[in-house]
Formats: sequence, C-alpha cells, structure tokens
Amino acid sequence: MPAAAALCRIIKDYIELSKPRITWLILLSTAIGFHFGAHGAWNLAVAAHTLMGTGLMAAGTFALNQWYERQADGRMRRTAGRPIPSGRITPNYALAWGSALSIAGFVELVLGANLLAGWLGAATLISYLLLYTPLKQRSAWCTFVGAFPGAMPPLIGFAGARGFLTPEAWSLFVILFLWQFPHFLSIAWLYREDYARANMMMLPVKHPDGVATALEVVLFAVVLVPASFGPAVLRMSGKVYMAGALLLGLCYLYSGIRLAFERTAVRARLVLLASVVYLPLIYGLMLIDELRPRVP
Repeated sequence: MPAAAALCRIIKDYIELSKPRITWLILLSTAIGFHFGAHGAWNLAVAAHTLMGTGLMAAGTFALNQWYERQADGRMRRTAGRPIPSGRITPNYALAWGSALSIAGFVELVLGANLLAGWLGAATLISYLLLYTPLKQRSAWCTFVGAFPGAMPPLIGFAGARGFLTPEAWSLFVILFLWQFPHFLSIAWLYREDYARANMMMLPVKHPDGVATALEVVLFAVVLVPASFGPAVLRMSGKVYMAGALLLGLCYLYSGIRLAFERTAVRARLVLLASVVYLPLIYGLMLIDELRPRVP
C-alpha cells in the first residue's frame, strides 16, 4: 500500500473510532442549548469553543468506550470490523487517542466557555464510561442510566452560553432524555442476537419475546408527548411549535404502537427512522417559532 493511501487509512480509522455520525447529533443538541442559553446574539467565539469542546469530549468518550468494549465488539458481527477488534488500531493507541481528545475537550470548554460547561462535559464522560458502559454487561437498566449522559449536550450548550442552568435548559434535557428510549431500544431489538453473543444485558436480550421492549418504547413515547410541550410552557417557543411537537410526538408514538403489535425487524426500523427524523424536526420547530426576540 502506498504511503499516502496508508496514511489516509489510518486517519479514517481514527475518525471512525470517534463515531462522527453520532457526534453531529450531539453537536446539534449542544447548539440548541447554546442558542436558548444566549441572552441575545451568539458570542461566536464562545459558541465555537463550546461546540469544539463538546465535540472533542464526545469523540474522546466514544473512542474510550470502544477501547473498553473491544472484546465485546469482537464478538458482535456488526462491530467486529471496528478499528480495535479488527486489529487496525492497537488498544494502547486507542486509549491514548481517546484520552487526548477528552482532555483537550475539557480544557476547551473550561477555558473557552466556562467552568460549568467543562464540568458538565466531564460528568457526561465519567457517567458514560464508568456507569453506563460496565452496566451493559450486568443489567437492562443500562439504557436508563445511559440516558442521563446522553441528554447532557443541551445542558452543556446552555451552560456555555449563560454560565448557569435554568428550567429552559432542563426542558431540553427532558426531551432528549425521553427521546432516547424508543431510539436505543429499537436498535437493541434489531441487534439483540449480537448483543446476546457479547453478553450485553439489553432489555431484548433478557426478554427475547420483545413484549417488555415494545411496552417500554410505547411508555416513553407517551411521556415524551406532554414533555415536549415544555419549551412552549416556558415561553421559549409558541403555538406553532406546540402543534408541531404534538404531531411529531404522535407519529413517534404511532411507530412504537405498531412495534408493540408487530414485533418485527421492519417495525423496529420504522421506530428507529422516526427517532432520527423527530429530533432535528423538533429542534427546527423550536427555532422557527421562537418567542423571544434575538437582539444583537
């Protein structure tokens, strides 16, 4: 392999270790939090530091997660080709890469935004790696525990802009927290055999008939509908947002109800698709129907 091609392959592997396809959703949630945390027009320098720091910490967390789960990844078909289990990146290099990104992200948040944003980022990393990740091999409660660090990005963004948290920030946290359950449980249902091979105690592994999984999907989709009204109640967004949030929530719930009646891969994929569509659309509605004037 020519040197240039080999270098490109190495760069691609390290990028893959950082899961860029998930990181962009994290940055989207962080940006929404920053937007509503800002009193007026964005301080572009602080926004850049907040997004950069969050992105680096997210990338570092994902790399460290793959380092931790390298043996489990090697037993699952969908992850066996990842850089560490495939042997393209050694565990030591992955550990160093993930650690460097995480430290750089923390420093970026503390120095470029503020201390609260940095500590929220650190709390996200610690809870993801030390609570959620090991719990995946022990209990189906891992999804619930993992939803807490998963919902932190809007808090980091809000804190980066304002320096403290308000009910508006927590309303964004609650929406993201509840949204995750149908999203991740549909993935767990689709790959339940893979998770079982890796001894991951996801709900569909413990209850392979899928009844408990479908009921939990429906339950959290139901709760998400009124919870999504939070930004309207707090006067962040208006009636157009509220109507759109209701419609999106009912569509998300409908996909979950279909899964409850037909526990198939097709229905699970539709829940997953609905989840991927829901999040950017509801964020878009918040911005389109924002009530507070943005002064320069």
